[in-house]
Amino acid sequence: MDTKSKEEENTLIQKRLKVSSGGQMDMDLKTENSSNGFSTQINLEKLQKMAAELILLGKFLVRLLNAALVFVTNLLARMLGSKLVRGHFHLMLSALLLFGPVLSLWVPKYSIFANSNNYLYRKFLKSTWGWTCIFSGSFILLLSISARHPRSLLLRHLSRIVVVGLLLCVCHRLLTLLEDASGTCYEPLKGSSVQLLLHEDRTKLTCLRANMVWRGYEVSQDVLIVCLCCLLLMEEMSVFGPYLAQTKMSPGAPLRLIFLLCVVLLSLWMFVLLCLLAHFPKFPAQHLGGALGYLGWRGLYQGWYRLKPSWGCPALPGEGLFTTTDLH
Repeated sequence: MDTKSKEEENTLIQKRLKVSSGGQMDMDLKTENSSNGFSTQINLEKLQKMAAELILLGKFLVRLLNAALVFVTNLLARMLGSKLVRGHFHLMLSALLLFGPVLSLWVPKYSIFANSNNYLYRKFLKSTWGWTCIFSGSFILLLSISARHPRSLLLRHLSRIVVVGLLLCVCHRLLTLLEDASGTCYEPLKGSSVQLLLHEDRTKLTCLRANMVWRGYEVSQDVLIVCLCCLLLMEEMSVFGPYLAQTKMSPGAPLRLIFLLCVVLLSLWMFVLLCLLAHFPKFPAQHLGGALGYLGWRGLYQGWYRLKPSWGCPALPGEGLFTTTDLH
């Protein structure tokens, strides 16, 4: 009897120990689950705080950049719209054409800009009109939309770019015909400085492709296009300063940004022109090209564009933005 009672007591004790250990394990699991849920809540709160801080920082940076854009564009618009810069820009460009080749006496011969296959010349100089057309056309479009121009006036403003493009195409064709008619193709003899006349019916393009020498009269078409694009950009951007002075609502960031890009493009074209004059001086081909570019600007912006719409002329820059007295 004693042994049976002892065995029963032992089994009861073991059952109690199992029950107590199982309850302890359940308690541990519950506390572990609760701690995991609390940690996930803490992580979510931290992420929300970090996201809110990043959003505030982003808004602050956007406001800072917008303020810098407004300040820079206002300053540049006032400078380009002033009578001193706008009225004498063509004189400054003429002085650059006249005295730019003198810099060839001091510029290094092995500079990166002395290489005609430079990236700047290949990607920008060969597509000068394309870049100018895109940026100036975008600026005219956004400015007309900001001023709420009717469609007819918007098309007249954009037609200025089309007219300049047609003028450049006609000049390119005529100058190419003139060069082919006035030049001759030579083939240099091997081991001698004497030149042998090979073909009189070759054009300049085919002669140069055959690695021969072309001699004749020429006009620098690169200088013509760059000069005309510089004068065009100055004329189109000079109305932005008076527009800012009289408008009640500040223009949006896209218009200011495209205006800033046009200023950068104008600076780039002037730098390219200076590099051409300093590293590759060609007298009088470059001066003739600059003179033709000046005559094109003079005939369009100072002549035809100032006529009445009844003559079928495009609108003058600033038409529809100001009154008649302000425009003059």
